[in-house]
Amino acid sequence: MGVLFINACLRGDESRTLELCRQYLDGMADVQEVDLGALRLQPFYGEDVAYRARLESAHDYDDPIFDLSKQFAQADEIVIGAPYWDLSFPAALKVYIEHVSVMDVTFRYTDEAVCEGLCRARHITYITTCGGKVAGANLGYEYICGIARMFGVPEVRFAAAEDLDVVGVDVAAQMAAAAEAVQRLKETR
Repeated sequence: MGVLFINACLRGDESRTLELCRQYLDGMADVQEVDLGALRLQPFYGEDVAYRARLESAHDYDDPIFDLSKQFAQADEIVIGAPYWDLSFPAALKVYIEHVSVMDVTFRYTDEAVCEGLCRARHITYITTCGGKVAGANLGYEYICGIARMFGVPEVRFAAAEDLDVVGVDVAAQMAAAAEAVQRLKETR
């Protein structure tokens, strides 16, 4: 399918995270973008969970409720752009992951009760920006690493521009350093 760009940059064109993502994606062919700000997914509540579970039990994956999950599972590469919010990422990204976490589409359990990933992506590239430092509390990235293992994606890569809200920090220099890191990731895709 190509590259799936999960855009959790909810501030749109004002987002510095989105700026770095666009640099990473520049020149790539076959990029499909999921704009979580525009999509406005809702969390699953009881009746939604029951409906989805009935369809999963019947192995009926034709319902549009599974479209995002199938798109995720078929991607060759996944890029996630998410600003660092509250030690993690925007809630919209968690809701999206809830929508793509579908038994027998993105993962399954073997007869030995082992979780086995079904996604074909070679890696997830996670790009973020933050006002301070993420070191020691990069819980969003750690969550994405766990989801990647669950979904069978063998590698998660990371780039960040840090300290962007610290008084006296040269923001342009921080963004330039992050752009170099993004370029290095792009060169090793």
